[in-house]
Amino acid sequence: MDHLSHDIPDSVPAWYKQQPNSPFNVYDSETIKDIQRTLSCPETGELDATTVNHIKGLQYAMSIPATGRIDEATAVSIQRLRDRYAVRQ
Repeated sequence: MDHLSHDIPDSVPAWYKQQPNSPFNVYDSETIKDIQRTLSCPETGELDATTVNHIKGLQYAMSIPATGRIDEATAVSIQRLRDRYAVRQ
C-alpha cells in the first residue's frame, strides 16, 4: 500500500547531528553522500557550495530559514523526501 505524505512520521532521523560552528566536521562522507543523493546533488561526500545551495533551496521550499545548515527541521525534511521517494521493493 502506498503511503501518503501525511503518513510519514515527523521524527528526527537517526543520522541527524546538531551542527556546531563547522558543518564540515559533523557528518561522515557517506552520510553527506546520502543527503546529496536525496537532494539530487553531485555526490562529493563534502558539504560543498553546491550542496549548501541545494539545502538552502529545500529550506526555502519548506518555509525553513534558508541557512544552508542542517538543523533539526531540515533533517526531518530531508528524511521525509528520502522516505517518500525511496525505491520500495
